[in-house]
Amino acid sequence: MKNLTSTIGKAFICLGFSCVLASSVQAQIVSSTATENELLENTRRWLVTQTSVGVQTPGVAQLRMEVVVGALDRRLHLAPCAKVQPYVPSGLRLWGKTRLGLRCLVGDTKWNVFLPVTIRAWGSAWVARRDVPAGAVLTQADGMAAEVDWADETSPVVAESSVWVGQVATRALSTGQVLRQNMLRAAQVFQAGAQVRVLAQGLGFQISADGQALSPGVVGQLTRVKMDNGRVMSGTVMDSRTVQVEM
Repeated sequence: MKNLTSTIGKAFICLGFSCVLASSVQAQIVSSTATENELLENTRRWLVTQTSVGVQTPGVAQLRMEVVVGALDRRLHLAPCAKVQPYVPSGLRLWGKTRLGLRCLVGDTKWNVFLPVTIRAWGSAWVARRDVPAGAVLTQADGMAAEVDWADETSPVVAESSVWVGQVATRALSTGQVLRQNMLRAAQVFQAGAQVRVLAQGLGFQISADGQALSPGVVGQLTRVKMDNGRVMSGTVMDSRTVQVEM
């Protein structure tokens, strides 16, 4: 891509660690004899710097970031530019398949182009051990740990088994598919009208009493319970028989 190299001119992007994807980015001068591969490598190195801190997620090791740089549209004929600023377009982020904006700040003709990039985030997560039909309640036997690309889809990965075990699959899951939040929902464990045990906890005490559920119970969500004395209380569903109320 010899023509593109010559038209970009003497600068490409900022490579320093102190540079950030903001309007204050200062571009560094790069030799005008740089080849297309060198320019793309400079871009990759800059992106590696931006993502080098990685992503820390509770309960899992730090994710290992990987950068894959695409190519500029070969139909482009960019005017020479002495300073080029990289930036993340509005609404996008350095995660998964995305775009990096490059705009000319110093040149006879200002231009703005987009470079396709892919940011991968490798780390341990749970995947389906076998095919799971939609509507099935997941058990520990349905999942296994594997290294996956967390950034392959936008929905967050479900990293801890305590979160997905007992959840209901909202769609059919295939073997090896990463478990993500948009694939699961909490399971309903009792219907309105069911007899439940209300566990009331306070500072230094705990009491329990029987009551009748006034709404369906979903683990982790609030439900309303009518006590024997007629009082209505709201509490968190703990399991198929227990509602916890904080006093």
